[in-house]
Amino acid sequence: MIARAPYLFLLLIIIPDLYFDLHYWRHKYSVGQRFCRWLPTIGLVAYTIYLMYEKNFIPDNPDILYIYLFLLGLIAVPKMVYMLFSLAGLSCSLLFHRKKSARRHKNYGNLIGLLMVPVIWYILIYGSFIGFQKLEVNRQTYASPAIPKAFSSYRILLFSDAHVGTYTGKRQCLLQHVVDSINALRPDLIVYTGDLQNAKPQELYQQMDILSKLKAKDGIFSVLGNHDYAKYVNCSEAEKEANCRETISLEKQLGWHLLLNSHHIIERGKSHIIIAGMENDGDGKRFPQKGNISKTLKGVSDKDFILMLEHDPSSWRRKIIPDGRAQLTLSGHTHKMQFALFDWCPLSLTGAEFNGWYTEDQQSLYVTAGVGGLIPFRFGATGEVVVLTLRSE
Repeated sequence: MIARAPYLFLLLIIIPDLYFDLHYWRHKYSVGQRFCRWLPTIGLVAYTIYLMYEKNFIPDNPDILYIYLFLLGLIAVPKMVYMLFSLAGLSCSLLFHRKKSARRHKNYGNLIGLLMVPVIWYILIYGSFIGFQKLEVNRQTYASPAIPKAFSSYRILLFSDAHVGTYTGKRQCLLQHVVDSINALRPDLIVYTGDLQNAKPQELYQQMDILSKLKAKDGIFSVLGNHDYAKYVNCSEAEKEANCRETISLEKQLGWHLLLNSHHIIERGKSHIIIAGMENDGDGKRFPQKGNISKTLKGVSDKDFILMLEHDPSSWRRKIIPDGRAQLTLSGHTHKMQFALFDWCPLSLTGAEFNGWYTEDQQSLYVTAGVGGLIPFRFGATGEVVVLTLRSE
């Protein structure tokens, strides 16, 4: 992860201390005292250089990455935020000073920056040690005249983005809590919309007993997410393909019905609905683009009610809406950024579908915030399982 943009991390770490040294430290402290103030930054630079040589997106021991990111949030990020407010305050005070020279020159940005430091520490500590451990049951309803009456009140449990490689050691109990919570809800159907692993299928081995306990009357249906294709491991294409086949095999061993550009019919008497699943359909650059909606819905009637599973919600506008057949699509992938302030998420600035309901004519999309994450942190975007009740209208 760090190796993809090491200079950005180094700039984040070094620039604030350069600012402090030029504006404050050199005027107040001796060379030895200034060096002591540089020590945390020197340590973080050394840590960054070490991670630059990590061959995989996620180290074999992910705690190495988690500790590094926590230290960034504890040391480098507060310094950077303080520096930005200080610079903004300095610019404003200089402008004000020119116009009213009789007034004393003050930099109120320093005060605001100082007040932001405990706020950042609170977000970091809460998100890492409390927020990531929380799980919500999100109850939603979807009504459509296309839903057969036999399926009115049908309850679908949606969960996504477990990233089980993060649930190691003491965190394994959190995955057990997710499974127990889902089973306690007794859904008619469980659907999983991808990213079961962080990078490699080996992460699933120690979690198989837990995941195999998931139960639903009509079974468990899943699709692959971008992480499930083992693209974030530094190895040959042949090894990546073998890893992907291993992930597919493990999901099938769990008893899950993995949909790979395919569909399945669920019946209630003489009525039925279609559960369809496309492979991950991202931008084709950072995220695999393997979705084939023609193959997925081959032979499906326009009159059928179609529940589409697709990991990446960007595919909804790119392929699912133009096809026009799937009335309801369920996705994950975004995690709601695992961060929101007063329910506002920075992803909303992109204009993309990132969380909740979206509708175009007769087609709807629901994007879940998921249950886990590559990084064990959540603030304002609590992990969730979604109970979706169908209504025939």
